[in-house]
Amino acid sequence: MTYDADVIVIGAGLAGLVATAELVDAGRKVILLDQEPERSIGGQAHWSFGGLFFVDSPEQRRMRIKDSHALALQDWLGTAGFDREEDAWPRRWAEAYVDFAAGEKRSWLHAQGVRFFPVVGWAERGGYDANGHGNSVPRFHITWGTGPGLVEPFERRVRAGVARGLVRFAFRHRVTGLSATAGAVDTVTGEILEPSDAVRGSASSREVTGTFSLRAQAVIVTSGGIGGNHDLVRAQWPARLGTPPQRLLSGVPAHVDGLMLGIAERAGASHINKDRMWHYTEGIQNWDPIWARHGIRILPGPSPLWLDATGKRLPVPLFPGFDTLGTLDHIMKTGHDHTWFVLNERIIGKEFALSGSEQNPDLTGKSVRDVFTRARQAVPAPVRAFMDNGADFVVERDLSALVRGMNAVTKEDLLDEATVRGEIVARDREIANPFTKDLQVTAIHGARRYLGDKLIRTAAPHRILDPKAGPLIAVRLSILTRKSLGGLETDLSSRVLTGSGEPLPGVYAAGEAAGFGGGGVHGYRALEGTFLGGCIFSGRAAGRAAARAVG
Repeated sequence: MTYDADVIVIGAGLAGLVATAELVDAGRKVILLDQEPERSIGGQAHWSFGGLFFVDSPEQRRMRIKDSHALALQDWLGTAGFDREEDAWPRRWAEAYVDFAAGEKRSWLHAQGVRFFPVVGWAERGGYDANGHGNSVPRFHITWGTGPGLVEPFERRVRAGVARGLVRFAFRHRVTGLSATAGAVDTVTGEILEPSDAVRGSASSREVTGTFSLRAQAVIVTSGGIGGNHDLVRAQWPARLGTPPQRLLSGVPAHVDGLMLGIAERAGASHINKDRMWHYTEGIQNWDPIWARHGIRILPGPSPLWLDATGKRLPVPLFPGFDTLGTLDHIMKTGHDHTWFVLNERIIGKEFALSGSEQNPDLTGKSVRDVFTRARQAVPAPVRAFMDNGADFVVERDLSALVRGMNAVTKEDLLDEATVRGEIVARDREIANPFTKDLQVTAIHGARRYLGDKLIRTAAPHRILDPKAGPLIAVRLSILTRKSLGGLETDLSSRVLTGSGEPLPGVYAAGEAAGFGGGGVHGYRALEGTFLGGCIFSGRAAGRAAARAVG
């Protein structure tokens, strides 16, 4: 029987690159397919902030953070909320991933040249009890070089495989089917798309110029999730979160379409936890978009006042950076699909970061000088660009004008000045009170006890209406699609399972297509910094297991 390669990897994102790199190290021949042009190699990871979840890292210890495997596992399980029969493998993946994050993950990446920004971020703080959702300590490590810096060592290893004759690239190859011989999936068929010079992330042509059929002893599916396919997002939207938003921004390019998941299902794969998904509530329209409906996520500090569409403050503990899906659940019950941050220039200058490699040129470019320049600026240049050009930003010197501007953005008179002023004044009154009952003010004081937040992420407590801290700023926030938390069910060797729980012969899956491991390693919620790491961990497992199987 003649094969075109030992293994075919479908998807040239981070998980696909990691799997291919491991196969190359084992001396296996690989065909790496992707429907996009070669310049889009690295997929969504290229656009990311490069956040990684580590446990008890040197960076944490230098920042006086005491972390442990037991604490991280408590946080993961409390956040995941595993409660389904099909959560058996996802839970095992979760336990294995925490072992990885507390063990060899950092040293393995470091040995490949990956380095990390010294200040550890504190994402998804929770705000519930000890066994509930959230990170008990800061664990968000930013890759020096952001997403491109994390993609680079694996792309380098794969291109070395090309030079050795072990890897063949097949870009502009869109898979439409998987088929089996003697019960084992060994054939990948599809369409060849015309060459495209589309810039990374932008829409590429879907003109078909031919077909293909390729055969291998094993197939690894690393095709990503559904975030660019709003129809599929709405079709899989969980009933527990109410009606899907009418207006959605896209945190990923349109080619993140989820279609490969259906192809795998038709070949016999078990696709579980479809209704678990991760969308951000702090999305803003990109004033300089690359793809359709291009949105950027604000990574906020704890100080902005968060108001719903009618000017009412969001309930405890739905503060900025505390509980993404808890906030999404609340927003969907308000009858509106947008909210507002209200703050001032002093807060935005210290506390706003924007997710994405292109929004952080200093970190992406690995420029120490630019990092220090950014720290000295009253407002970082990328944030200032949104203040000046962003359709969702209102900047005014007085509150009356601010509220009028907010209503002008939505073209609805949903806000009245008295309601907004009442919320701000009540909050400001608590700032001078050392015995405050306002839990957000308490959270601000708590954040500043952590050195990293005090240095670069949390403004000193002050009144929002303090004229010396102005001008006032309002930011309309929309729902931003991002990640599928469910996916193809896999065992710990990344073998795809059938509905009966048996391995589907010849098929493996990794990355977002596999729910970052097992078909949903995060359960209902994520701790952040765990998506890229999930691609790495599951991609490595898939590559190594497939290499053994075809050896």
